[in-house]
Amino acid sequence: MYCAIDFGTSNSAIGVPGPGQEMLLVELEPGYRTMPTAVFYFAGAATAGGSSATARSFGRAAIGAYVDGIEGRLMRSMKSILGSSLLDQTTDVGAGRAVRYRDVVAGYLQHLRRCAEAHAGAPIRRAMLGRPVFFVDDDPARDAQAQAALEAAARQVGFDEVHFLYEPIAAALDFERSVDAETLVLVADIGGGTSDFSVVRVGPKRREQLERKGDILANHGVHLAGTDFDRRIELGAILPEFGLGSYGPPRGANPPREVPSRVYFDLATWHLINTVYTPQRVAELRAMNHFYANPVHHDRLLGVVLGQLGHDLVARAEAAKIDVAQGGDAQIDLGLAAPGLNVSLSERQALRAIQAEIDAIVVAARHAVALAGLRADQVDALYFTGGSTGLRPLAEAIAAQFAAARIVRGDRFASVATGLGVYARRWFS
Repeated sequence: MYCAIDFGTSNSAIGVPGPGQEMLLVELEPGYRTMPTAVFYFAGAATAGGSSATARSFGRAAIGAYVDGIEGRLMRSMKSILGSSLLDQTTDVGAGRAVRYRDVVAGYLQHLRRCAEAHAGAPIRRAMLGRPVFFVDDDPARDAQAQAALEAAARQVGFDEVHFLYEPIAAALDFERSVDAETLVLVADIGGGTSDFSVVRVGPKRREQLERKGDILANHGVHLAGTDFDRRIELGAILPEFGLGSYGPPRGANPPREVPSRVYFDLATWHLINTVYTPQRVAELRAMNHFYANPVHHDRLLGVVLGQLGHDLVARAEAAKIDVAQGGDAQIDLGLAAPGLNVSLSERQALRAIQAEIDAIVVAARHAVALAGLRADQVDALYFTGGSTGLRPLAEAIAAQFAAARIVRGDRFASVATGLGVYARRWFS
């Protein structure tokens, strides 16, 4: 028995062999084959075994517990800490308890494995895991550390045999199932944490080959994607209402100075939000009241920190991005943080906030094709997968670079997992 795991920044999936060794994605939650990469630790709760350190829920249940206001700690985007110094640090999860970030990742993988074993009715000891082209940009040593950390977490939860495949290549294998002639495809896999591009030669005569190294003409990526868009939208549209970019009062002959911005950038970064809630940071923030010419901004910011509403603001930025991507303006209700406060976000404003990220992602796509030794007009197909390809301006900006290519849209959330399953079946069989 074996499995294929797509451990994503925003969503994850796991597949196991079905009848005739066809790989099937496990229903991780009722009606869903993919599950948010989220863990919620319940403060002061205990498991049936008596250990409060592991009282937690996963996926939509984890997000639901947070939204319902249950006391505890929500963890998301755990993949983004692989390769960082945070991995071996501990973080508070309530009631005086702390866990290592490394163990948070392992606990989530363990949950995926248990779901798959319950579906398969047998132990699973072998795993094919996806990985981005780069966990960490421009740092091969940290990138290798990130993969090693993910492999160690997988082994920690009981996988004896662990292999890796680039996620955009897995998506190419999913695309290959539908082609009837040899095709040069540029796979654009843009998820929550990374934007990865691979140029792959696919075709019906190549499908059953185990060794496909010669068909991978190039791969390239950047550590920019959906969570970076959310962060930019929060910084550009939401946090100015709490003082970001504002100025303090004049001091004698000195001109007004901009208020310190570190707290705002930390509040907009998932894995740093909880660092703002420590007693030391709260005391520092209280003492900053004289930095603000408008005391309302300081009061609102202090309310966010004391109410531990940082994750809520990120979620509202993400929801606004999705609303804008579907057409029209978005209304962002910030009443939980500041009663009666609403802000509007237009597509133009959203695009302006994330334009630098879009430009960098487009450059990465063109660079991947150049690395393959191809001109843009030699790309036969452009295959979009990953949740962030639903952002229309981004997809259009990439497609404009390859006007001769036919546009194919895969399952934004399951293409990588399906392709990993295709390769796992060939590898382990």
